[in-house]
Amino acid sequence: MVARLRRKRVLVLMHEDLVPPADISGLGAQEVVPFATEYDVVAAMSWLGHEAIKLGVHDELAPLRRALKEVKPHVVFNLLEEFHGEAVFDQHMVSYLELQRAAYTGCNPRGLVLGRDKALSKKILHYHRIRCPRFFVFPLGRKVRRPKRMGFPLIVKSLVEEGSTGISEASVVHSDEKLAERVRFIHRTVGTDAIVEEFIDGREVYAGVMGNHRLTVLPPWELQIDNLRPDAPRIATRRVKFDIEFQEKHGVGIGPAKFDDPGLMARYEAVAKRIYRVLGLSGYARIDFRLTPGGELYFLEANPNPDIARGEEFSSAAKAAGMDYEQLIQKILNLGISQARGRT
Repeated sequence: MVARLRRKRVLVLMHEDLVPPADISGLGAQEVVPFATEYDVVAAMSWLGHEAIKLGVHDELAPLRRALKEVKPHVVFNLLEEFHGEAVFDQHMVSYLELQRAAYTGCNPRGLVLGRDKALSKKILHYHRIRCPRFFVFPLGRKVRRPKRMGFPLIVKSLVEEGSTGISEASVVHSDEKLAERVRFIHRTVGTDAIVEEFIDGREVYAGVMGNHRLTVLPPWELQIDNLRPDAPRIATRRVKFDIEFQEKHGVGIGPAKFDDPGLMARYEAVAKRIYRVLGLSGYARIDFRLTPGGELYFLEANPNPDIARGEEFSSAAKAAGMDYEQLIQKILNLGISQARGRT
């Protein structure tokens, strides 16, 4: 159980299309998926006794400016993942909160910049001798020509988008023709540069990390797909993440990652903390790895401010560590307030 603490005014910042209704009892599971995180966070804060004020924004700063002035929140709970349709603009919103001297939850602007860019983060971590897949980037409009040092299979992703946007089974390619086709698909449909990485076969393992200075690494969690075709790649596609019917049909789930090597847990925790610090992350983040059959951890990407809905990777791992959902939300609030104190 969570001890009830001093009541706080919390401004919950989210996209205007994801402001949840007060009651979801009449909605189906798939209808709730888009705003599940927003609903769960607001409900948890109400249970904790905090005053949660929901604010949806899209492309204007004026509503946020007014809310900061009128509400005078103790902390802003930042659930915004884009601004004006651009994922990379979330760092500017956090910078604005800092300029307003507002306490906020989650990652700082610098960490968002380094973490969101899948190529930049790998360049930095490679310098620090952290194992990463080899990769190259195709900017928008650039001709697709595979470097000779890169062999197949390869996986094609958006350079900066999250939530498996643009990722499907077709993202794993085995020929130059399919590579060019998939890069053009990312350019055309997602509208971002494309990153192409060597495809690392193995398990997809997630490391939840919390903290600003003193870090806590949550138990390892992994993607589980029970009814996968033998020749299908084990990757977190858009359908794997968000399509409930697909999940039920193919036995998709997330659960504890069991390591046969007794030394792997210590390496997992050490490298997760090192990545978090090297990329300048704060608040909370999820580090995604591929674990090869030989027991090697390859960094895939960092996810500052990951999904914290009930039952998702992060909250499930926190529960396994003995932290119920309300405790998790309170911990995130506390980290935001303490980070703001460090700026004063």
